[in-house]
Amino acid sequence: MAANQSIARTDLIRDPLTAPRPASRLATVAKFARQKPLGAFGAVVTIVLIVMAVFHPWLATHDPNALSPNEVLRAPSTAHFFGTDNYGRDVYSRVIYGAWISLQVCIIAVAIGTVLGTLVGVLSGYFGGSVDMVLQRIVDAVLSFPGLILAIALVGLVGPSVKNVAIAIGITTFPSFSRIVRAPVLSMKEQAYVEAARAIGAPSVRIMLRHIVPNIMAVIIVIATARFGSAILVEASLSFLGLGPPPPTPTWGSMLSGDAIYIMQTAWWLAVFPGLAITLVVLGFNLFGDALRDVLDPRLRGR
Repeated sequence: MAANQSIARTDLIRDPLTAPRPASRLATVAKFARQKPLGAFGAVVTIVLIVMAVFHPWLATHDPNALSPNEVLRAPSTAHFFGTDNYGRDVYSRVIYGAWISLQVCIIAVAIGTVLGTLVGVLSGYFGGSVDMVLQRIVDAVLSFPGLILAIALVGLVGPSVKNVAIAIGITTFPSFSRIVRAPVLSMKEQAYVEAARAIGAPSVRIMLRHIVPNIMAVIIVIATARFGSAILVEASLSFLGLGPPPPTPTWGSMLSGDAIYIMQTAWWLAVFPGLAITLVVLGFNLFGDALRDVLDPRLRGR
């Protein structure tokens, strides 16, 4: 009897090698979709944008810059899914190619803003004192200009192009990024493990790279994700004002400007489809960023 009980008890002890594995990635994605349906919608929109941008040569049905005088202002049809503009160009193909331009701009801009913002925020928060004062006064000087106005001035100085627009947007976004990064660094540098590393003589660069930055990576990821939507919106605004990539480069903002402004009342598709693309992408990035913040921030996981 005792032997049988001991056998039953040993059956309850699970071998770590045979224990069930954690939920698969697919199950994790399904759980995220159930808990954050709006965030899942934003993730889907983000993935669709990336697919459109990467595979734009195969998804487009026409040359986006090809002029067709016999196809001017044609309504949406099977031949032209989103209709044609006042030059006979296929609007659907221009929207697809515009996704590639927008993705390039937002990736470069967010990368610049993230690197500069993290660098300034970490240095300012960790060293404090005169370093913090000087860096924050520079940040205050940049923040004193409205972001769009500063981007317009920078692009006006260096000239409109995909690279210049992206750099200008990145420069306008790093000050607010650095402010958000600086806040957790101020409290983190007082933690015991940072004090211990400093006590044993670890250099400041090592402490920042090995102890500070990894512990604020969740904050950095969330901010960067949210910045994608704003970068696309600023790029569209610059293109609308004629300061984006020069013609005939197809961009969503330029498709809403120029001669199209005067004929949108009769050719509604010229405003609807580019405007819908901008709206959905910006909304998708914002929803995904909010959901990612709730997942990565331990203070919000129970919400």
